[in-house]
Amino acid sequence: MAVPTLRQLEYLVTVVDTGSFTRAAEQLHVTQPALSHQMRALESAVGGPLLERLPRAVRLTPMGRAVLPHARAALAEAERLHRVARRAAGLEEGELEVAAIYSVSLGILPPVLRSWRRRHPGVRIRLREYPHADLLQAAMAAGRADLAVGPVPAGWEGPIRELGVEEFAVVLPADDPLAGRSTGTVALTELADRAWVHYAPGNGLADLLDQFCTQAGFHPPAAIRAEQTSAVPLLAAAGLGPALVPANIVPPHFDGVLLRPDPPIRRTLAAYTRTRPDPVTVAFADLLARQARVDPGAARTCRVSGGDQA
Repeated sequence: MAVPTLRQLEYLVTVVDTGSFTRAAEQLHVTQPALSHQMRALESAVGGPLLERLPRAVRLTPMGRAVLPHARAALAEAERLHRVARRAAGLEEGELEVAAIYSVSLGILPPVLRSWRRRHPGVRIRLREYPHADLLQAAMAAGRADLAVGPVPAGWEGPIRELGVEEFAVVLPADDPLAGRSTGTVALTELADRAWVHYAPGNGLADLLDQFCTQAGFHPPAAIRAEQTSAVPLLAAAGLGPALVPANIVPPHFDGVLLRPDPPIRRTLAAYTRTRPDPVTVAFADLLARQARVDPGAARTCRVSGGDQA
């Protein structure tokens, strides 16, 4: 018989405490199918059903009521063990300096920083932001941060940990003639006669847009150049011109449409250090690798109302 894992016990406790598989999945940052799969695995391990799904709630079975106190006790003991280990590793207090390109600090870092704050409230994060990957790499080489997060650095001699693939999307206004196409894709050549929402000089995303448009056979004229990376998808959705953005920086509610470029535009993101990282840096990199939302399915078609690059 399989032995229940701490993660499975955490899932059980969270479902019971939230009263819902949906709310538990949101709190645990997992999908509902993944949560349901782990709950079935736990029930298989203990030899019987633990939860009964009702139309608007979940209810513990008799076996579930017997198992729940032990699950809570096991999680509490594991947390005590983690506290001892964190004290030994220096994770109870201190400061970690993280450097990132603008788009990373907008897209993948916020949920990671939120989780870090909950897990290690005594370890402060100092975030340094850079508009271009070259500036990020130079700052890291100069010792201005403990960990850098951005595109994979060329020629870097220190440790590098790849985080995943970030996909780019083209942003158009909701009433654009191309917005309603069923394929959800657009070739950059279809936008060759448009003036673009561009990035200010010095922003690495300006280089990236120019690079891929040049490969498509045209130069993208600028209708407007934005100093702030976060403003670009909003300006495009407002109808000032198409924009090319990392899909994960687009806010969940905005008046616009995201289309996947055809062929796709992607880049690999990584976390890197100068030397072998200390335990605090390793812990942050581990959390980043687990929670960073940089996957090839990130770009999406949506319509909601209401060198390297930065």
